[in-house]
Amino acid sequence: MGGGRAEANGGGSAAGTRVPVPPARPFLDTFRANLKETFFPDDPFRSVVRERGAARRTLAALRYFFPFLEWAPAYTLGAFKADLIAGITIASLAIPQGISYAKLANLPPILGLYSSFVPPLVYALMGSSKDLAVGTVAVASLLIGSMLGSEVSPTENPALYLHLALTATFFAGVFQASLGLLRLGFIVDFLSHATIVGFMGGAATVVCLQQLKGILGLERFTTSTDVVSVMDSVFSQTHQHDTPAMATATAAAAAHEPLELALQRGCVAVACLSGKWRWESVVFGSGFLFFLLVTRFISKRRPKLFWISAAAPLTSVVLGSVLVYLTHAENHGIQVIGYLKKGLNPPSVTSLQFSPPYMMLALKTGIITGVIALAEGIAVGRSFSMFKNYNIDGNKEMIAIGTMNVVGSFTSCYLTTGPFSRSAVNYNAGCKTAMSNVVMSLAVMLTLLFLTPLFHYTPLVVLSAIIISAMLGLIDYQGAIHLWQVDKVDFCVCMGAYLGVVFGSVEIGLVVAVSISILRVMLFIARPRTTVLGNVPNTMIYRRMDQYTTAQTVPGVLVLRIDAPIYFTNASYLRERISRWIDEEEERTKDRGEMGVQYVVLDMGAVGSIDTSGTSMLDELRKKLERRGMQIVLANPGSEIMKKLDSSKVLELIGHEWIFPTVGEAVSSCDYVLHSHKPGVVMDSAAAHGSMV
Repeated sequence: MGGGRAEANGGGSAAGTRVPVPPARPFLDTFRANLKETFFPDDPFRSVVRERGAARRTLAALRYFFPFLEWAPAYTLGAFKADLIAGITIASLAIPQGISYAKLANLPPILGLYSSFVPPLVYALMGSSKDLAVGTVAVASLLIGSMLGSEVSPTENPALYLHLALTATFFAGVFQASLGLLRLGFIVDFLSHATIVGFMGGAATVVCLQQLKGILGLERFTTSTDVVSVMDSVFSQTHQHDTPAMATATAAAAAHEPLELALQRGCVAVACLSGKWRWESVVFGSGFLFFLLVTRFISKRRPKLFWISAAAPLTSVVLGSVLVYLTHAENHGIQVIGYLKKGLNPPSVTSLQFSPPYMMLALKTGIITGVIALAEGIAVGRSFSMFKNYNIDGNKEMIAIGTMNVVGSFTSCYLTTGPFSRSAVNYNAGCKTAMSNVVMSLAVMLTLLFLTPLFHYTPLVVLSAIIISAMLGLIDYQGAIHLWQVDKVDFCVCMGAYLGVVFGSVEIGLVVAVSISILRVMLFIARPRTTVLGNVPNTMIYRRMDQYTTAQTVPGVLVLRIDAPIYFTNASYLRERISRWIDEEEERTKDRGEMGVQYVVLDMGAVGSIDTSGTSMLDELRKKLERRGMQIVLANPGSEIMKKLDSSKVLELIGHEWIFPTVGEAVSSCDYVLHSHKPGVVMDSAAAHGSMV
């Protein structure tokens, strides 16, 4: 076949439908439509626009930002009974977890209770999820503790540390709310499911290792979170070979005093015990950890008994406090919480730290912890909304979560979101609306007003056991196995995040996870898949030949499918890959003595968009094929592709007669031309088009 235009005979056997070029739209209309599709795909304000009258539109707008206005007018007594039970149930979990997670963040335990009082009230007004139970979370608490603790000591400068934690919460809230207001919720989607599984599993592992301090009753412990530092800290204190007598003699010699005098004073006994593990603490903690794990096992085996595992943490706190009080265990190596101040949250606006040199530390901590908390809260909310068949608006959730953290930073609360464990209990308890958060908040309020003195004797080892039992549920080994079975690359992303957290730090794990996810997206764009299509016998259907083993090639025609948009990032690769497919097909046909490639049909059905580099690539490919005596043919191009090809004049250069709505029609037309061609008859574009359409 000659290499420029179409060569064909007259005849109508290749009849087909011409692919139209969509009418041109004004630039502003196109730009506005693209913006709407990017930032408002769900058209959130359609309910406002539909209303007539300023008052009705104002009410509809208020319903959007305050979803409680939708369910509150129709709220029933039956729904309140369900929410009351659910709220009391999650309060029994929120109180001990709040105290535990505050200790994990190196903050005063009372802040855990403060953070379970105000933020749930704000979320009940602004949140769209019926099942999300708001409170502090272990991963965010660990992040705050590790990031702030790396530069400010919570023991040497507790006031500054507290101010920075509140400031980080403020920045996290502002960042979260800004993402929602600017409709940038898609940024959170860069944390893929595999990333979250690995990151959460790694963070849970690190949190469990950190609790060895409480379980073993150690007073000194590393501030690092990586497994090597933690285990080194544990073994260095649990494998000390100095006996009390040797330590006493050594200390006496160092003090230049008689051994008997040192023993009488007893000062050395304290010195030798500090830094040693305590068997009393191990027994105490192991017993309560076993109790908590048994209750979790029972609740998993029998979901109707969910309340057993929900009440177990508070039961452990009560029993542990009673045992310590009766046995005076605090005098025998069991550390207790101590004094907790009664009263509601004090204002903390003046405590926010906006001056150097620590403002950037608070800003960095706030953004990183804010993203993690946001991803967890939205993922949990979406999961439970699917169970109950209702939708939540991700951007609206960002505004709600961000607002509650900003308000929380003004009222002595640190970072909160919707933890999975608490939300699962809320769901299983039968909650109907966000009123369950209000009930939980009121229960915490009563605790703050009247019950905080009862936590004086609560042993820290019990809090460590509560944290470990909660964290074990975040290590989703079954999810990791599923990733391995389905997608090895996703499994590598998961393990990269996990190992980064466990052997590096939480921040390193997060960077590794996001970097791998973004790299994978970039690889998908820069190296899109192209496949050879073949004809399924006795049909007009063309499918991948590596999937459909019975599919057959058409002599003289090579059909290729491009499975991605064509941009500047992949245009060169696609040109080279298509050329390689052609070379391989030419070699195959030459070895078999078959007809060489005359037509290259590109299935453009999966090409959603194209830029100027893409149109230039198609023009260069057209020229290259013409030099080799071949014709490029496009099948099933979308409206966006046709507009770009038309405006760039590439459509005119290829020839509209070589654009077809389906692969089947494209191949039939090429096959018709091949078998009806008479040497010396070369038709121009119009004639060729007339013969085929």
